[in-house]
Amino acid sequence: MTTTPDDAPEARTGRPPVVDLATWQAARDELLVREKAHTREGDAIAAARRRLPMVEFDGTVEVVGADGPVPFLDLFQGRDELVLYKHMWYDGAPHQGQCEGCTTTVWHMKDAVYLNARGVSYAVVTTGAWPEVASYVDFMGYTQPWYSVRGLDEPVGGAMGYVSCFLRDGDRVFLTYSTTGRGTEPVNGSLALLDRTPYGRGEAWEDKPEGWPVIGDIGSVGEGEPELRGDPCWYWRTDASGVATWGRTSRPVPQWTRPGAGPVESLGRSGPHS
Repeated sequence: MTTTPDDAPEARTGRPPVVDLATWQAARDELLVREKAHTREGDAIAAARRRLPMVEFDGTVEVVGADGPVPFLDLFQGRDELVLYKHMWYDGAPHQGQCEGCTTTVWHMKDAVYLNARGVSYAVVTTGAWPEVASYVDFMGYTQPWYSVRGLDEPVGGAMGYVSCFLRDGDRVFLTYSTTGRGTEPVNGSLALLDRTPYGRGEAWEDKPEGWPVIGDIGSVGEGEPELRGDPCWYWRTDASGVATWGRTSRPVPQWTRPGAGPVESLGRSGPHS
C-alpha cells in the first residue's frame, strides 16, 4: 500500500519530495536507462581488463605466513588465479592504530568461497613483521590467509592499499591487474548499497541536494586540540559511542565488534591523525 501526496506527511527539509507511485515510477524508469548504460560500460571495461598484457616475475620469492616462509606460488593454493589485497601497515602500532581504510576493505572479504568455486584464490599481504601481523589477524578474527611481504619489491611487496590479480601457468607467475584508491571499492559491498540509499555514503565529496544532512562530520579530536573538518570518517574510525573521530580514543569501525576492543588512549603511531 502506498500513500498519495494528499495524505502523506508534509515534506521536511532534507527529504526527497513526496509524489504518487506513477510519478515515482516514471522517474525511476528514466534513471534506469542511465543505470543500464553504466552497467554496459562496466562490462566493456571488464572486457578490456581481460585483454591487458601481463608481467612475469619470480614466483619462488618467499613470503611469511602462519606456516613460516613459503613461496609466493603457495598463495594460489593449487588454483590458477589469485586476488591479492595489499594491506597497509604501521610498524609497532597497536591494533587500533592500523589502517582504517584497509581494515574496512578486508573486513568485507571474510569468505572467498565464491572466488574459490570459480578457481580463484584470495589472500592478504602486508609489510608488517609477521609476529605483529599474526597478533593483529588473531585479534580481528580473520580466517583468510595473511602473509608478510616485508622487504620484498613489486609486484608482491612494494606499495600497499592495492587489489592485484595474478595468473599462474605451472610454476610461472604473472601480474595481470592492479588498482588502488576507489578502484578497491568492489571489495566493499556496503558502499555500493549505500549509493542506492537517499542519503548515500555520507562522504564530503558526494553531490547532495540542498539541505541534505551531513553524516559523520568530523568534530574535535580532543581537549586542547584543533577541530578537524574534512571527509567524514564514520565508516573508518569512531569512538566507543560510534562518534566519527580521529581522536585518541578511536578505532577502525569493525574493531568495536572484537572481544576486548575497549576505549584507547592513543592510536600509537605518528601521523596527521595521531
